[in-house]
Amino acid sequence: MINDELNKYQWVNKPRHSVVEKNQLIIETEAGTDLWQRTYYGFQINNAPAFLQEASGDFSFVVKTEFEESNFQYDQCGLLLYIDDENWVKVSVEYENESISRLGSVVTNLGYSDWATSDIPAPTSEMWYRLNRRGQDFYVENSPDGKNYFQMRMFHLHKTSEKLQIGVYACSPLNSSFNAVFSLFGIGPCIWPPYEKH
Repeated sequence: MINDELNKYQWVNKPRHSVVEKNQLIIETEAGTDLWQRTYYGFQINNAPAFLQEASGDFSFVVKTEFEESNFQYDQCGLLLYIDDENWVKVSVEYENESISRLGSVVTNLGYSDWATSDIPAPTSEMWYRLNRRGQDFYVENSPDGKNYFQMRMFHLHKTSEKLQIGVYACSPLNSSFNAVFSLFGIGPCIWPPYEKH
């Protein structure tokens, strides 16, 4: 995996406070920020700050994420794959309460979001993610230590797009704020083996 220089990235919904260094980013979240489209709740919100670079073809992308002093429900930070407001994927740890956090993912296709989670111990303050692309199919994994990765989900994006944006996001849907720290950005050839029929 090739270490990423962050000067290739651009902001979507740039936050008031952030620090960009050679291979580290700090986002201070703002209250009332989130990403969601329609399903069940009915609302549409796309104001979470995101730091993204353009990517095309098949690739694997990795990043380390950290919470700093987050203890408010729904605070979250993680990986974001983005085509437009109605077609995107977020993968994150989300703070729930003193007992549990939620390791989860949201896949938004054609304007409708899903939501899949599993409970993990709180506070979980660090997580690595790896997202792999082959065409319009994707495979996302998480790792607590940056060495051993575990499957989260495989999914398909219905809107065809050779070029898309990949990177990170952080948000605080309720009345809170915290620092999200991202480091060890990397992108390279896809390491998800192609499927071969037997």
